[in-house]
Amino acid sequence: MDAESIQKVYNNYAVFYDIVFGKISEPGRASAIKRLQLRPGDHVLEVGVGTGLSLPFYPPYCQVTGIDLSQEMLRRARKRIETKGFTNIVVERMDASGMAFADDTFDAIFAAYLITAVPDPWGVLSEIKRVCKKGGLIIFVNHFKSRNRLISSVETTISSFCSRHLGFRTDLCLSGILNDRDLRLINRERISPVSLWEIAEFQNMKGQPWI
Repeated sequence: MDAESIQKVYNNYAVFYDIVFGKISEPGRASAIKRLQLRPGDHVLEVGVGTGLSLPFYPPYCQVTGIDLSQEMLRRARKRIETKGFTNIVVERMDASGMAFADDTFDAIFAAYLITAVPDPWGVLSEIKRVCKKGGLIIFVNHFKSRNRLISSVETTISSFCSRHLGFRTDLCLSGILNDRDLRLINRERISPVSLWEIAEFQNMKGQPWI
């Protein structure tokens, strides 16, 4: 799975993405953005903004920047911004593994259904930490590899197929993020008891010890 392949997959997804994933992903997006506890004047980055399904959940008193690799997804996001009349939101095409933002640009960062859909999740995580201010919140909504041995073995087996044909992997463990010394876990929970997706909320410690 490389950036060009991912872009192709999600350009194709763009036509039906809202119909298939809109209602399913809405509870996770809405809950996660509420957890960001955004204040007037805050600048938040959404990594992997896609068609902009999350954009209506942001309060109008903060500044929102969204990035995505897919031009077709972004075209729909821009149309949503124009239709809804959002004046505090901008989106642009950018590779999350090499962001064109200065260090410490954002007060908070949100990434929904993204970290398992990039070629280098740890490179993207490094960039997210870099552009987020120290003490800022970083929230992921994602499927992570199950802690159940039987389920996790299935996820490992099918991950290569999903990566090549669906644009996301199924074998990424959250433990890799939990072990990152720059991140302090605040909360981790499933969106619902039967959900495949989790909300993982971290504080960016920027190399400062927290234990």
